[in-house]
This record gives sequence, structure tokens and C-alpha cells, in this order.
Amino acid sequence: MQTILVFAELVIAVALIIFVLLQRSEGGALGMGGGGGGLGGLFSPRGAADTLTRTTAILAALFFLTCVGLNLLALHGRNERSILDAPATSQGPSVAPKPKAPVNVPAPSGPQVPKPQ
Repeated sequence: MQTILVFAELVIAVALIIFVLLQRSEGGALGMGGGGGGLGGLFSPRGAADTLTRTTAILAALFFLTCVGLNLLALHGRNERSILDAPATSQGPSVAPKPKAPVNVPAPSGPQVPKPQ
């Protein structure tokens, strides 16, 4: 199931990129369509813009839904616990006692460097 959702998300992402690039931008960069009159149908500049916008919105919603589905599959079977579920203790923070230092420890000496002759 997860493989199918990953493949669907990949296809939706590529289609979403294509449909976003097909739309006419403010500067007219990669936008399709141009002049041409017509009766205001599907393939007129205004009709194509509406269709591309609607298709982009549908693809974005599908992309979002596949992401949510993949997250739910990834979290399935996880043993999640909250820190609020832990029993409360009446003691304060526990402090470990400091270990006693050994009595006969020689002082550390510096590195042993041979003296020049």
C-alpha cells in the first residue's frame, strides 16, 4: 500500500509541476495560450486559465491527501506514549551522590618529552 501511495505521490507531483508551469504568469514566462478570440469556451485564454487553475487545485489537494496517507501509514503500529501518562513522583529531582576520590592517587605529570643533549 505504501509503494502505491509513493508512486501516486510522484505522479501527482510531476503533474502538479507541469500544470503550474503551463499557467500564464504575470510576466507571461512559460504560460500557454496567447491571443485568439473565440466564444469563451474551454480553449480560449480565459477558459484555459480556469481549467488550469482548477486542475492545479485538485492536484494540490490530492498531493496533500497522499502525504497525509503516507504519514498515517508510517505512524501505524508505533507505540506512542506521552510524558503526561507517566506516574507522578512526590520526590524532587534525584541527585546522584558524588563518588569519593581515591586517597593514593599520584598527581598527573606532564608529557614525557626527551631533553635536548
